[in-house]
Amino acid sequence: MATLVIGGHTRNIGKTSVVAGIIAALPHLNWTAMKITQHGHNVCSANGEPCDCETPDHAIAISEERDSTTGTDTSRFLAAGAKRVFWVRTRQGELAEAENIIIESNSVLRFLQPDLSLAVLDPTIADFKPSALRYLDRTDALILPTGTTIESLTHAWPTISSNILRNKPFFFSTPPVYTSDDLIRFVSTKLEALHTR
Repeated sequence: MATLVIGGHTRNIGKTSVVAGIIAALPHLNWTAMKITQHGHNVCSANGEPCDCETPDHAIAISEERDSTTGTDTSRFLAAGAKRVFWVRTRQGELAEAENIIIESNSVLRFLQPDLSLAVLDPTIADFKPSALRYLDRTDALILPTGTTIESLTHAWPTISSNILRNKPFFFSTPPVYTSDDLIRFVSTKLEALHTR
């Protein structure tokens, strides 16, 4: 079993598209996909809506996606070919059987050392989640918009060490396609090497 984590520095930068693209390109790996969402106070873990029902035992909710047609992130994973898909919702800081697992999350890196971790970065969007920044050094490769340079990344986020960025392989994407043949070869080679050990 291999575990692949896809994170990114903020919302709406293509993480779900990367997950769906990898699932679709490597269907023989029989993926189980998970999307992990952390919520703050006064947000329902059952449905992600504002609420005042939070209790100490209302810290986590897990649901299995069974409909590939709704257009939600998790339904896109099913539509791409994942065998099973789960949406895990948990309070921030409280995140505590498959052939291969692909997870969309930054915060899971606090608890899990995956076999491979990828980060989607877009220097045109300034926001950088603390969880993405905290674990950027553990990321194995970067997925960047076509034409992005290391200099544009360090200019966008001057607090990030350029050494962290320079020492990682990077792959370019051109939305709406967030995966490339090079990225798929990289993931496939890394994960298949795990299976032959």
